[in-house]
Amino acid sequence: MKSALTIVLLASCLVIGRAGVLHLYSIDDVVSAMRSGNASQLANYFDSRVEITLHEKSNSYSANQAQMIIKDFFNSYTVKAFSVIHKGSNSGSEYCIGNLQTNLGIFRTTIFMKTRSDKQVLQEIRFEEKE
Repeated sequence: MKSALTIVLLASCLVIGRAGVLHLYSIDDVVSAMRSGNASQLANYFDSRVEITLHEKSNSYSANQAQMIIKDFFNSYTVKAFSVIHKGSNSGSEYCIGNLQTNLGIFRTTIFMKTRSDKQVLQEIRFEEKE
């Protein structure tokens, strides 16, 4: 009986442990969402508030508002490709600088993520038009 209980407890720990691993996000997940131009997929990684800089205007938005703004942006500027120029990490935060190629031009894009509740969340994204 004890061995059966031990097996059940160990199996439960493995399932719970694996479930936790499934929710660990990285900058690579965000890059994948950027490449697809999918605002809903990108929103999966948003913190509760997201700083967005677009057309030289910057503001902090709730996750839902941020998703709508990014969706409108992707609808106006169809994503063709996203290429990573540089990415790195510092003190539990991750960042990425890349070029977002759209049907109407190229945007230098900077993404910042921070660890919150044992997972990486997107806190800031900047789109700067390249001339």
